[in-house]
Amino acid sequence: MLIRVKRTGGFAAIEREAEIDTADRADARDWQALAEEALTAADASPPTGVPDGFSYLLTVDGHTAYCADPGLTEPQRKLISRVLKEGA
Repeated sequence: MLIRVKRTGGFAAIEREAEIDTADRADARDWQALAEEALTAADASPPTGVPDGFSYLLTVDGHTAYCADPGLTEPQRKLISRVLKEGA
């Protein structure tokens, strides 16, 4: 499973992207469950965020969804954090 996160917005409008390929990871099932949960609550089109807030584009195996601060669910927040921290 390929998981991509693209973060845009924020005060400085600095864009950040990262991805994780879970194919050879021992924790692949955990990533898959988290990604599915995060996508379930995401929007099909970009939501309206708040001024200087972050907006996110989540892509999981070609399925794209959007979310934005402050409306992130806990699974979305966790997935975004993990991908941006561990992704290359």
